[in-house]
Amino acid sequence: MEPSPWPAVSERPDGSLELEAREGVTESVIRALAQGASPAEAHDGRGVPPPFSVRALAPLPAVPPGERAIAVDQTNHSVIAGETVVVKWFPRPSRAPHPAPGLLAHLAGFPRTATPYAAIFWEDALVALVTAYLPGAQDGWEWCVDEAVAGRTAFAAEIGRLAAELHVAMATPSEIFPDPVRLPPRPDSATRPDFATRAEEALREALTLHDADRPNDPDRPDGQEWLNDAEWLRLHADHLRWELAPLASAGTSPLIRIHGDLHVGQILRWREGYAVVDFDGNPTVTDAEAFQPAARDLAQLTTSVEHVGQVAIKRRSVNPAAMVAWVAAARAGVETAYADALAEAGREELLDRSLLRPFEVEQECRELIYAARHLPRWRYAPMGVLRSWFA
Repeated sequence: MEPSPWPAVSERPDGSLELEAREGVTESVIRALAQGASPAEAHDGRGVPPPFSVRALAPLPAVPPGERAIAVDQTNHSVIAGETVVVKWFPRPSRAPHPAPGLLAHLAGFPRTATPYAAIFWEDALVALVTAYLPGAQDGWEWCVDEAVAGRTAFAAEIGRLAAELHVAMATPSEIFPDPVRLPPRPDSATRPDFATRAEEALREALTLHDADRPNDPDRPDGQEWLNDAEWLRLHADHLRWELAPLASAGTSPLIRIHGDLHVGQILRWREGYAVVDFDGNPTVTDAEAFQPAARDLAQLTTSVEHVGQVAIKRRSVNPAAMVAWVAAARAGVETAYADALAEAGREELLDRSLLRPFEVEQECRELIYAARHLPRWRYAPMGVLRSWFA
């Protein structure tokens, strides 16, 4: 029996889904989408076989034959088809609502992202996104580290402006989201977002996952470094809570749909400049509110610049003192360009600067959570940033 030209999706005993896209499947699926075939045509090997369905976001261009996987360590499995489009397959699809299709449809015409072409579903679970391939693209964990090593900061103004332009686009009405900006509910409202509780839970989980006394933890690196980090977190827990305290009274910032995971790795540098990609949300947050302060994205972007400095020190042996100066200049460049671009667009009200620091502290807690759950060797980056803040 000839294998299906579509990916295999199976359901585990616990109800979770697992997807396998074998070699050749991506090219086959793109060919079916380009033909515009309907589910009814699946009987002759073409089309979209149920229970798959497709949400078209833009007309698909002509795609030459051929495919190649993007050979990087990543949560998802991305394949370039015909050097024209990228299909990002989700190996562990979720039936929960996914933010990306709606956000990408809302951003139709926004020039600073890879053009979205289609979202592919299996029943109610998003299994793939099809977007334009940006020739020569590098993600920020490559190009930005190179900039840090070279001591260059001109990029900071570019990505700060990009983030502001993204938020202005998010805050502009469309057919998809005709009411994209919400004023925060009154302090006594039952529907008021509880940013303080979310941040406190992140801190609590980070402390628990990095507790020096946790027994039988298979992901815990051995050695004194772990114990030193765990002790440092324990001693500074109250200070971290104090930094989060302003979130309890947050309430003046307009709320918009944000990127949700805006770090430098989501900003590609390609032959025509910079583009923001991957609107999948923060992998350490479940059931995040759809509407958030723009400051949350900006805080994650600035902390990721700090992480670049830590990577340059750890992986490229750059002098730590030089990185302190580079991080300060790059952060200032991002924040200034972001604020200036909002002002030029007449949308200064989108940024509440009082939220930046507490959101940055929360993000470092989430980086520790991510390290403990998925990538233990990454712990050095958020720990390095926290130690530099509270030396």
